[in-house]
Amino acid sequence: MNRKKKFLICLLVLFLTFFNVSLAQSTQKEWVDSVFTTLSSKEKIAQLFMVAAYSNRDQKHQQEIEKLIKEEKIGGLIFFQGTPSKQAELTNLYQAQAKVPLLLSMDAEWGLAMRLDSTTQFPYQMALGAIQNNELIYEMGGEIARQCKRLGVHVNLAPVVDVNNNANNPVINYRSFGENKEKVAKKGLAYVKGMQEQNVLACAKHFPGHGDTGTDSHLDLPIIRHDKERLKDIELYPFEELIAHNVGGIMIAHLSIPALDSTINQPSTLSKPIVTNLLKKELGFEGLIFTDALNMKGVTKYYEKGEVDMKALLAGNDVLLFSEDVPKAIAEIQKAVAQNKISQEEIDQHCRKVLATKYWVGLNNYKAIELENLTKELNNPYADLINRQLSKASLTVLRNQKAHIPIRDLDKKTIATLSINADTLTAFQQMTDKYSQIKHFYLSPKSNSEQAKKVYDSLQKYDLWLVGIHQTTHRPYKNFKITDTLKTIINTVAKSDKAIINFFGNAYSIAQFEGLNETKTLTVAYQNNKYAQEYTAQLLFGAVGANGKLPVTVNNYFVAEDGLTINPIQRLAYDIPESMGVNSQILQKIDEVVLEGLNANAFPACEVLVVKNNTVIFNKTYGYQTYDKLIKTQKDNLYDLASITKVVGATTALMKLEEDKKINLSDKLSHYVSHFSKKGKTNLTFKEILAHQSGLQAWIPYWKNTLDESGSFKKKTFKNSYSKNYPFEIAPNLFLYKKYQKKLLKEINESELGEKKYRYSGLSFYRYPELIQKITKQDIDSFLKAEFYKPLGAFTLTYRPLDHFPLHRIIPTEYDSLFRKTQIHGTVHDEGAAMMNGVSGNAGLFSSANDLAKLVQMYLNGGTYGGKRFLKEETITKFTACQYCETENRRGLGFDKPLIIYHNKNSSTAKDASKYSYGHSGFTGTMFWADPEEGLIFIFLSNRVYPTRENRKLYQLNIRPRIHQIIYDAVK
Repeated sequence: MNRKKKFLICLLVLFLTFFNVSLAQSTQKEWVDSVFTTLSSKEKIAQLFMVAAYSNRDQKHQQEIEKLIKEEKIGGLIFFQGTPSKQAELTNLYQAQAKVPLLLSMDAEWGLAMRLDSTTQFPYQMALGAIQNNELIYEMGGEIARQCKRLGVHVNLAPVVDVNNNANNPVINYRSFGENKEKVAKKGLAYVKGMQEQNVLACAKHFPGHGDTGTDSHLDLPIIRHDKERLKDIELYPFEELIAHNVGGIMIAHLSIPALDSTINQPSTLSKPIVTNLLKKELGFEGLIFTDALNMKGVTKYYEKGEVDMKALLAGNDVLLFSEDVPKAIAEIQKAVAQNKISQEEIDQHCRKVLATKYWVGLNNYKAIELENLTKELNNPYADLINRQLSKASLTVLRNQKAHIPIRDLDKKTIATLSINADTLTAFQQMTDKYSQIKHFYLSPKSNSEQAKKVYDSLQKYDLWLVGIHQTTHRPYKNFKITDTLKTIINTVAKSDKAIINFFGNAYSIAQFEGLNETKTLTVAYQNNKYAQEYTAQLLFGAVGANGKLPVTVNNYFVAEDGLTINPIQRLAYDIPESMGVNSQILQKIDEVVLEGLNANAFPACEVLVVKNNTVIFNKTYGYQTYDKLIKTQKDNLYDLASITKVVGATTALMKLEEDKKINLSDKLSHYVSHFSKKGKTNLTFKEILAHQSGLQAWIPYWKNTLDESGSFKKKTFKNSYSKNYPFEIAPNLFLYKKYQKKLLKEINESELGEKKYRYSGLSFYRYPELIQKITKQDIDSFLKAEFYKPLGAFTLTYRPLDHFPLHRIIPTEYDSLFRKTQIHGTVHDEGAAMMNGVSGNAGLFSSANDLAKLVQMYLNGGTYGGKRFLKEETITKFTACQYCETENRRGLGFDKPLIIYHNKNSSTAKDASKYSYGHSGFTGTMFWADPEEGLIFIFLSNRVYPTRENRKLYQLNIRPRIHQIIYDAVK
């Protein structure tokens, strides 16, 4: 494109922009004029009043508001406490009664939840002050605006842009972005832009700056004694910046500022030198000016009702907020007009500004609020996502002198948590359970010194103490309600090198604890909510990082801008689907499929876990352990993995041995294990066997050979009690003869060998434990735990779970009516593995879904997890690749793969699973599948064999592939 064409296009764009702006201004003026001409002089004054309304009060309050709307013709409402549904109903009612549509506002500094229940509470501004990415604050502003609009609210009386440089400030404090004027301005601007781009008016407050005072203007008139130069340098700076970027509204504070107005006891709200001369003339603000609430003691202490409103209008304010007596106030203003204290022209200008604002927010085309799905839409997934991102981004690490964060070497550390100021297990503690085996303690606000000492003594035997300090209030009133007992225990614990202190509250209150000045490890999350606690726990274990900066100076030890950068180390994180760009509404369809399976009795219990890009985005348990519905399934339950054992147990061990050059895939298995030589087995290689290309039989019903013709156990096979000769308990009161395992292996050796083509076989997996022990000098259980499971933090991934966990945490499987004649619960379901004392390469491993995910995530990470390398990436690629695709054998080495040619009826995976994906399923109804192309892990655990293996409804209903496909649909 040549320069002339570019120039002409630029001219056209400029013309169209100017034309559109001019047209909008013309249309706005027409509407304002049309409304203005219908108003009496009294009604023009009434348009300037915004009255307090509540949705949690009685009929009398509602009638009072209706009277003000119908008789006084007030211009707007400011809503306070209540519920969103009731507020919406009242809004529709009130708007229907208004001559001119009402301008509605709220204090929604941290979202609608500042006033309404059942809505999203975003972080306090102190937490936002720690965030380095202001784009998140912009996104929050946009979402709060969308929620305001959905609720019929046009003005958000936010953000607070007071520079809080007084730690004892009782009213601003945690509501401020901090003490750095530039950061306050930038963060305030991000918030403002986010809202106003959605056509919700922002109102910056509290002009000219409420940050440096120890007095609450709700209770008295604070005095700011700084000179004008200082005020212009600090307090006024954020307001000037926002004015320069077209903030729509500014609220005036109730402050006495002698340097700006020397009138004794004159609140800035009523000061013409401050409102008109400074804000409007000197700073050039042309937007809507709101008073702070006119019922506050900071303004009512020295003036009567009605007089306050009149003086506020004389000072230059446009909107009179929370008037205590509207009729009297209107009368006082009319009197002031009559006495020429204020001209009708000035009244008209104020009224036109209010009407112009009403046009800008869309009240020229007013529509009633749609009540259906209101609460659901206010609590939408995107709002949750932004809320979580803000909490995560605010995390601040102030000390890490012992390099405890992130915690490494989980297999070498004993860990305890202590939540202080908590009556029950906290969200922080519950999240730590996802990473390791942890002992929990807590101390309530009522704990005495004896209880505190007992807990402190109990902590001594642990290597790390993860201490959560949970605040009950953010306000500095009465030293944040911190008791002497809790202060003593915190100061004591904080001095230990073992302690990682995590502060869930107002950062200023850190100064209350002298011991924290000496602590070696300290994080701050600024709030005591679920998200702050959960992300802090994830930070400690390296699932998420931190780069927050302290927004305020606490004391000489912790000053503004302190904050270390902590990088994550690839442990599983836990978040909502939207955090990974996945549609949660589509994922919810998983519930429908599982419910279909439960209703059809395809299984009594199941758990579904989905990981996307190292983050668990879906994890639900369904049903009960058995059909009698006595025990609900829990996320810490252990399932019998059945044949998944082959890949997460034996194959994983072989991967390690192969990359350490202890074995070679072209080696013959017979070189490593005894008696694997008959019927042509001598020359079978690891590659052939692991890819199920060897011709080995699929399985052998070993248990049948323990029975005689009458169906009774053969002599010398089993006994009812333990002894040296019968050491292997395969069921309660059933112990196997010590040499019988050799007979089982002999059966494998003597089994017929078929043609070398694809046939799934578990026979070789009975031999791998012997091979592993021979090479490593450790049994397979010990080797796997030492090399993989414990360092991963996968402590429930184990053989023989009853040796480590209570029975109630283990999901029962089949009632074995043929062999063991008992309900199988806590011991392996597979008969062959049971006869190997529960430890086999074929079956025997139990696990929770969460711990199984850790091992699979290590595969997807290319062999690393938690900052530690377990396997080489090339090893995983080699074992998970299709080995004999040319012979229509889809299998990897141990791992299953998708069908080479997809067919719905035969596939156990989703149609959209990539050719690079891999996994395995288990006879008990279990499955995992990993897709490196999408960064996806799908885990399905169930006990479909309860009470009988004859139940094949899991397969008939195609439950697992359908769920798997839903996951891919949600990703798309």
